[in-house]
Amino acid sequence: MDKLVIEGSTRLCGEVEISGAKNAALAIIPATLLINGVCTIDNVPNISDVKIYCDILKELGAVIKWNTPNELTVDTRNITSSRAPVEKTSKFRASYYLLGALLGRCGDAQVGIPGGCNLGARPIDQHIKGFEALGANVETTKGTITATASRLKGSSIYLDMVSVGATINVMLASVLAEGTTTIDNVAKEPHIVDVANFLNTMGADIRGAGTDVIKINGVKELKGNATYSVVPDQIEAGTFMIAALASKGDINIKNCVAEHLEFVTAKILEMGANVSCEGDNIHVWCNKRPSKVNIKTLPHPGFPTDLQSQIGVALSISEGTSIINESIWDSRFQYTAELNKMGAKIIAQGKSAVFEGVEKLYGCPVYATDLRAGAALIIAGIIANGTTEVYNLNHIDRGYENIEEKFRKLGAKIQRVSE
Repeated sequence: MDKLVIEGSTRLCGEVEISGAKNAALAIIPATLLINGVCTIDNVPNISDVKIYCDILKELGAVIKWNTPNELTVDTRNITSSRAPVEKTSKFRASYYLLGALLGRCGDAQVGIPGGCNLGARPIDQHIKGFEALGANVETTKGTITATASRLKGSSIYLDMVSVGATINVMLASVLAEGTTTIDNVAKEPHIVDVANFLNTMGADIRGAGTDVIKINGVKELKGNATYSVVPDQIEAGTFMIAALASKGDINIKNCVAEHLEFVTAKILEMGANVSCEGDNIHVWCNKRPSKVNIKTLPHPGFPTDLQSQIGVALSISEGTSIINESIWDSRFQYTAELNKMGAKIIAQGKSAVFEGVEKLYGCPVYATDLRAGAALIIAGIIANGTTEVYNLNHIDRGYENIEEKFRKLGAKIQRVSE
């Protein structure tokens, strides 16, 4: 078992370069199944979920070559199966994108019930609603989801709730469908726009990504033969912005899109830090204890649930009492029990948590309960007095590339140790 050992009381300073977006890459890789050709994807985050996805595509008949640690070429001309390996698809949430991609490519798909972080109920009823509207038959039995269709036809689809996964999955299934598909009440996250841009680069006709309505005019074929670069990861960038705030640090964050981070910039300014943006760089510096704020997580362009636990660390040492209302996931506050072990004063109940700021956290063994909680606990260890040991690194490795090395370059005293 690996753990991260962190010697705390560190002020983070320096430069960090942001990797490609996890959430975009995990939709773009299965989207290559819709291409009858070869494509190259650059700025791919080298994380465990991406590697598992590549293994799955290989089992389906794709040929994948890593040209560099962050660039891969995918050849999907000879897909031989539409049955994804259950033991692998059940390991992470984004495996459900195989349903839309394989359904669009083959008219048939079978995937294991998706796994991933335990954040409470995560139904895929809106995905199924969209597939059925396109003409598919969907069945869920014995831990697998099977979707079949003799022919997919464009349709008008209204999502009952704003869902990133359903938006992307229905978009994937619609690209090669006959006629025009309109999806209303869609999510607007940057990685949805990125997936649409990727598909359009390969020959699709998708319009409106980033707005409330996406329109897809079905095409007969995606030919590929192009190179596409994944958008920078807004959640990783936000994580380091919050790390600068919490550690009273001074960090220049490179390779990011400032417009994608306006939600966190507003809260960081409200908490007393300084932020300046120039090109694809964001500079965050702070020289005082954070101020209290209240936060409610919302779909984009609101404050994202994926940065809730990280900002929670800053609130745990802020001046005054703050409240976070979580509107997306039922079990996002599991990390607060770990912060309380470190001396925080947090009362979490249901989808709300009250943070009574303390002057200092104290190092101790803690356990990452999910991907973003793991990043939050690293920040907590960096600012705490004494030594912190962070366990369950499999969660962190799913979404952050070389996270300890990036923090080490900023001055953190952090090492990965095998027990």
